[in-house]
Amino acid sequence: MHRFVNRRTLLVIFLGATVLGVFSAIQAYNYVALFSEKPQPIEILLGLNMSYWYAWALLAPLVLWLARAYRFERLKWKRALAVHVPAVFLFTFAHAMLLGAGKVATMKFLAGRDVDWWLGVRERYFLYFDWEMMTYWAIIAVSHAFEYYRESQDRALTTAQLQTRLAEAQLQALQRQLHPHFLFNTLHTISALMHRDINAADAMLARLSDLLRLTLERVGTQIVPLKDELDFIHKYLDIERTRYAERLHTNFVIEPDTLSAMVPNFVLQPIVENAVRHGISQRTGPGRITVSAKCSAGGLQLTVTNDGAGWPAQKASGGGLGLKNTRERLKRFDRRCVFELREGGDRGAVASLSLPVRR
Repeated sequence: MHRFVNRRTLLVIFLGATVLGVFSAIQAYNYVALFSEKPQPIEILLGLNMSYWYAWALLAPLVLWLARAYRFERLKWKRALAVHVPAVFLFTFAHAMLLGAGKVATMKFLAGRDVDWWLGVRERYFLYFDWEMMTYWAIIAVSHAFEYYRESQDRALTTAQLQTRLAEAQLQALQRQLHPHFLFNTLHTISALMHRDINAADAMLARLSDLLRLTLERVGTQIVPLKDELDFIHKYLDIERTRYAERLHTNFVIEPDTLSAMVPNFVLQPIVENAVRHGISQRTGPGRITVSAKCSAGGLQLTVTNDGAGWPAQKASGGGLGLKNTRERLKRFDRRCVFELREGGDRGAVASLSLPVRR
């Protein structure tokens, strides 16, 4: 029984019985004062009412043990009913005996007269059986309510832990997508530069090393300041700029108060990568990617714009593994997040993210 009823539960039972006993005594005193010609001293009323509730406090741990050992569940309710129905009669009788003892002690020491204990037990048992029975079932109901609440909290915690693990797995998958074709293309570019521009090849290799190191440092990190996310995007675009040379121009329009805002890790990388692959790489002439961030009443607004060829049909409709991961991770970050893809003004495409501001 110890694992069902701990010290904290016993303390709550004792405090609850004390509060109910005092409240009942005050109610009884007011009733007697208003409607009886023989007012009773408050100490006698307090003794009788405290005896009533302290008697239930003594029995409550056993009732709680029965409630938790024989719960009313879908497949076990018949067994629980077979235990609790006889228990009602036993505990009601036990309470009548304890209350009778309390009444004998109260009247003996506070009123100076003797009362018949057994007569009081029988009178109490038969006269107030319905009220005693309701008290027993009330304890059973409270026990079940707390048990179901605790289990719901445990399930919510387990669900949250599973969601966190899923988010971590998705993040790791996204990091592994950094991207085989991106890494292959970068190494291919370095290989080509080795034959005509050793310094450029060395610089690109150093940038790739910085990017991979930063990626490894952030493994398992769910959210980062926007400043860190932008640092990663800068390094990524530096590598792409080496590949595309004058065909790729970048512009960052970042309001200073946005840099400390927390965002999902790697939330911008798939969007910028898509802008390069499906925008700039499709152009024969120069193209520009603009990354902007600002805070407004609606939250943090992030925008990635390119003036290239626009989004392919499947991308605009939300397809593509990187963009799908981005949508899912934004939902887990905050359900109020909004991610939209649309065509640019004259040409190109715009990806916009709206997130609640977290510092």
